[in-house]
Amino acid sequence: MTHTAIREITAWEGLDSRGKPTVGCEVLLDGGARGQAYVPSGASTGRHEARELRDGGTRYAGQGVRRAVSNAVTVLAEAVRGVDALDLRAVDAALRATDATPHLGTVGANAVLAVSVATALAAADAQRIPLYRLVAAAGDAPLLPLPMVNIISGGAHAGRSIDVQDFLAVPVGARSFAEAIEYSARVRRGTAEVLAEQGHSTALVADEGGLGPALPTNRGALDVLVAGIERAGLQPGSDIGIAVDVAATQFLAQDGHYVLAAEGNRRLSAAELVEELAGWCEQYPIISLEDALGEDDWVGWAQATERLGHRQLLGDDFFVTDAERLRRGIRDKAANAVLVKPNQTGTLSDAHTVVRLAHDNGYRTVLSARSGETEDAWLADLALGWRTGQIKVGSTMRSERTAKWNRLLQIEAQLGPDIEYAGAAGISAGSSDRALA
Repeated sequence: MTHTAIREITAWEGLDSRGKPTVGCEVLLDGGARGQAYVPSGASTGRHEARELRDGGTRYAGQGVRRAVSNAVTVLAEAVRGVDALDLRAVDAALRATDATPHLGTVGANAVLAVSVATALAAADAQRIPLYRLVAAAGDAPLLPLPMVNIISGGAHAGRSIDVQDFLAVPVGARSFAEAIEYSARVRRGTAEVLAEQGHSTALVADEGGLGPALPTNRGALDVLVAGIERAGLQPGSDIGIAVDVAATQFLAQDGHYVLAAEGNRRLSAAELVEELAGWCEQYPIISLEDALGEDDWVGWAQATERLGHRQLLGDDFFVTDAERLRRGIRDKAANAVLVKPNQTGTLSDAHTVVRLAHDNGYRTVLSARSGETEDAWLADLALGWRTGQIKVGSTMRSERTAKWNRLLQIEAQLGPDIEYAGAAGISAGSSDRALA
């Protein structure tokens, strides 16, 4: 038994940024080191994601997590007690072995991730090093990621005021992370001014801190965002690129058509949606498209990649941070980048496996928060240590968002000129035709 062996786990029911219950957890090691974590939760979730465990009943409209909390302090605690916290893969393997289901629905992926993250933080505390140092591969220096910053939201993040979920600013012209965040804040402010002048309310702040205007068309959000970039005194394209989270599964009908409710229920086939997006890309400086098609439309994704693959095509619901789905995407030449959300897979080790698989096969990676977030900043450390190159946590307001930006700003200030910043290179489209690792 070493001083880094897991001694005790405590857990409790907390609240995320949407007032929805979540699992909080603390892991205590034999030597006295501790790690504490809260886990996030998504609003637009893919059906292949790891499963949260919710209580049902009347408490919190059925969203309570007391059963998940109980599992954390019983079955999960028993599985990892005495395991060396420095061996994160052994800890995560023991956690996963407690649930025979493929999506962790019995013990709850929310309970599993809480223990996984808290253990990693306890291990870092025991070593007296930051988390980003602990999770980095041997010989890897930390890499500050290029931020994707939410400016305008629709879909499940803003009461479906428009169909497309998010329009984001990507500060490709910034020379440092601090400058990238300053650019992004200017764009959000400029966009709010443009919306106000057009008579739109800017009072609605969406789940991730973006603006949630009710616009007549989805394309209209791009016009407003470009005007906001220019109002900020920045150049669309060279200073600020645009990322679009289409979240197409959210408006995919049972008959296979994509239905744009905000545009009079306009119906598009997969091919027509791809052409619609191609038209946007010709007119606007769009450098990243996320979930351009439905989560199981493998044929459509391959066609979209062939048509639009000279820019970043990012799979979220499509890949759900799952190594097997990513391997299929690599074989089928579908997408060229993967959104990585640890709570989609349940453990840090499994999420890191997806990052490494992506990098080994020329796919870019974007570490992402969820719409229901917490004030924890461990996601920022993961992006740095895993060298994901990009990070997406929301807008430049709301404390659960700024906690992650502030952590990265702190690290940049601490390490000074010694730290590498990914910048625009972080979003350069990866090749999807390298051999499968």
